Amino acid sequence: MEAVVEVRAESVRRPGRPGAGTPEVPEGESILIRGLEAFAELGYDHASARELARRLGVSHNFINDRYGSKAAFWRAVVDYALGGQLARMPQVDPSLDDAEQLRQIITGFYRTAADEPLIARIFVNEYTLDSERLDYLYENFVAPVLQTMGVSIDRLVAAGRMAPIPMHVLFFAIIPPISGTVEVPLARRLGRPEPTSPEQLTATAEALATLVINGLLATGSGTCS
Repeated sequence: MEAVVEVRAESVRRPGRPGAGTPEVPEGESILIRGLEAFAELGYDHASARELARRLGVSHNFINDRYGSKAAFWRAVVDYALGGQLARMPQVDPSLDDAEQLRQIITGFYRTAADEPLIARIFVNEYTLDSERLDYLYENFVAPVLQTMGVSIDRLVAAGRMAPIPMHVLFFAIIPPISGTVEVPLARRLGRPEPTSPEQLTATAEALATLVINGLLATGSGTCS
């Protein structure tokens, strides 16, 4: 997991001093933040090199010179955003009951997602496309998160406290409720108070996670394949 959290060196190294007549290049973190905003709003295919350069405030060849390609820049942006999110995930006490461990993991996932809603848009953009980018998201972020949950889930199933659920079903039972913390305009229309405090976001994340866990522990619902 440490390799996932660590931001790749090339994505954050400080730009060199611009030459005469060259616009000053923004700092590495600023570039990644602007890149995140662009990819989240436009999607990968519509974020052309020219449009990215305009939004980053750099020359048209900057991305190729610094990152090698648009695809490599996208990966650097994702590493930066998701690495930070995973780093903020709270540590779970292994002595707790498995159901409580799972609830805390899911709560932390929902809560940290609220701090970086743009990354959720990138996931939504990529989930429906069979691409190398989806492979990258799955291998570097989705699979490690599921592996963290899997230990508690396996024990709950073995103890008869949770029905066996295929991973392709379990994932979509756990992940979609994240919308409750990142889809702010809709949440406001549904009655979310404005402004929303960190304490309120945490309470929302806890409520969502509890609903999910209670549903997963309702073993009378049977199994699916």
